[in-house]
Order: sequence, then structure tokens, then C-alpha cells
Amino acid sequence: MSIINSFLDTMASLASQSGFAGFLVDGGWKNIVMILISFVFMYLAIAKGFEPLLLLPISFGMLLTNLPYAEMYHPDFWNYKTVAGNDHYIDYGQILQKGGLLDILYMGVKLQIYPPLIFLGIGAMTDFGPLIASPKSFLMGAAAQGGIFFTFIGAALFGMSAAECGSIAIIGGADGPTSIYVSSRLLTSNSNIGVGTIALAAYTYMALVPIIQPPIMKALTTKKERTIVMKQLRPVSKLEKIIFPVLVVIVVAIFLPDAAPLVGMLMLGNLFRESGVVDRLFKTAQNELMNIITIFLGVTVGATATGSVFLKIDTLKIIALGLIAFCIGTAAGVLFGKLMCVATKGKVNPLIGSAGVSAVPMAARVSQKVG
Repeated sequence: MSIINSFLDTMASLASQSGFAGFLVDGGWKNIVMILISFVFMYLAIAKGFEPLLLLPISFGMLLTNLPYAEMYHPDFWNYKTVAGNDHYIDYGQILQKGGLLDILYMGVKLQIYPPLIFLGIGAMTDFGPLIASPKSFLMGAAAQGGIFFTFIGAALFGMSAAECGSIAIIGGADGPTSIYVSSRLLTSNSNIGVGTIALAAYTYMALVPIIQPPIMKALTTKKERTIVMKQLRPVSKLEKIIFPVLVVIVVAIFLPDAAPLVGMLMLGNLFRESGVVDRLFKTAQNELMNIITIFLGVTVGATATGSVFLKIDTLKIIALGLIAFCIGTAAGVLFGKLMCVATKGKVNPLIGSAGVSAVPMAARVSQKVG
């Protein structure tokens, strides 16, 4: 009899410490919902090919963080603390000593390390020749940021603070690293939203560009406009391409110092590309480094989507406002493209206006596909 009781006690102890028990506690159903959502994202990445480089690591991070008792990510560790009047303090010592794997990797997000490194890789992969040859295309990029300003006002109507409004509105720029960087700078301990939620929304919409943008683009353009073939731009000299990143970073750093880390790394990567003298650095920035940071960033952004944090009314408001910002930005870019089409007597295809949102290179790819 004692052997049976001992066996039953052992089994009960194993059951109470297993992940199954975690699903049965209060709020465990939220973890199940988030795991199912992660499966949907995996399906979209693998079966549909919707930006798998982003969506697959994000979805797997969501899966890992919602498995009970895995202890890879601890949302409580990232709550701001007040020490000696400083209300913007995170105990990184505790994270280094007691944090899980994803906690350690997430430090790169909170310390604003990953976004500039991502921009370094983007700069190495980007050819600014078309922009240099046709500076007026810059205006469509500016117009596509209209969603940011409309959403800022919308978030304010919900009673959110200026910092929260700015963090939510930047989702409309469809740029994950920028969203992380801006929200990290703005949000404090008094904020009702977190950087992880902003980042998750931004990267999710970036990955879903092939679903979100085409209906808007087709609704705002005619078939004739979509079939406009634009003429080849003038050749851009190597000297122009070398001067461009240097000049841009100087101008931005002078007029917008806060943007210098992101733009500086973007232009450094581009200078690697255009100089032609640092081939090893150029290839590393656009390949190995970019891939490593993308893995770290994607998994840790997904890890912030815990059931207890994500499935709340405030979070759903952020997701909805972010979608609105993205849609308005796409529409604003296309409408400005139509205006340029009229001004140039049919020489500009309005569809390139949708590429004004910063979802690089997905938005440009979708513009080309729809055209």
C-alpha cells in the first residue's frame, strides 16, 4: 500500500510541476490562445510565404513564452522601478542573474542595440540611386507617413499620454526597428503600454504587407494607372552615391540629433556598399550580422506576447490603432502618387506611393507585384 501511495504522490507531484498544470491555473487559457495564434503565424510564414524571415521567429518566440513553466521570459522583470527618484529604471542585475534565455536576448531591444544594427544591414542592402536620380520620390515617402499623424490624434482621443500616442502612431511607419527605438525612448514606468506590444504590432503588420496593402492600392487606383510604365532614371555616378550617405547623416544629426543613431548606422551600411573598398564589411553587414540580429529581434519580440500581457483591452486598442495607422499611411502614399501622376501627365505610377511606408523591402515588392 505504501508503494502505491508513494507512486501516486510522485505522479501527482509530476503533474503539478508539468506544463499541463500551468494551463489549468487562473488565466492559463490566455496562454493557449496565444499558442494558437503563434500556430497561425507559423502557417502564414511557412505555407503562404508571408515574410518568413520576420514572421517565423516572431511566432516561435510567441510559442516559447506561452509554454507554462518554461521560464525563458519573465514580464515582471521588465517593470520599471523607482530608485532615488528615478522612475525609468530596470534592474538588469536581476535579469542577468535570474533571467531566462529570452530575457537576456531582450536586453538588446530595451538597450536600443538591435534597431541600429538592423539599420546597418538595411543600409548595406539599399541602393539609393533611384532616390538620388529622382528626389521628388522622397515626397511620396513623406506622404506615406500621414498615418502616423492621424493615429497620434486618434490615440489622444482615447485619453493616452503624448508619449503613448507617439509610440502607437509610429507603428504607421511600418518600420520595426524605428518603432522599437522610438517607443524605448518615449515610454516610462507611468506608461500603460510596453515596448514589446508596439514592436509586435509593427513587425506583424510588416509581415502582413502582402495582405493589407493590395486591397487599398487597387481601391484607390484605376487599371490604367496601375499599368503605367515609368521611364528609366538617369545614371547616378559613384561619387554621388558616396557623398549621399555622408551628407545625409550630417544634415540629420544637425537638425534631428535624436535620429542620429538610426540614420547614422543606415548611412554607414550604405557607405560600406557604395565605397567598394570594404567588401568583407559590406557582405557581413548585409548577410551574417543582419541574419543574426533578425533572429534575436524576432524571437524576443514574439516573446513579449504573453497571454497575460497581450490579451487585454488596452493592447487590442493598440493593435487596432496600429492597423489604422498602417492603412492610412498606405492610402496617403498612393493618393500622393496619383497627384504626382497628374502633375507629370501620366509619367508616375501611383502604386509606388504605397512603398513610402518603411516596410523594406516588402512594400516595394508588393507595389511591383500589384503593378
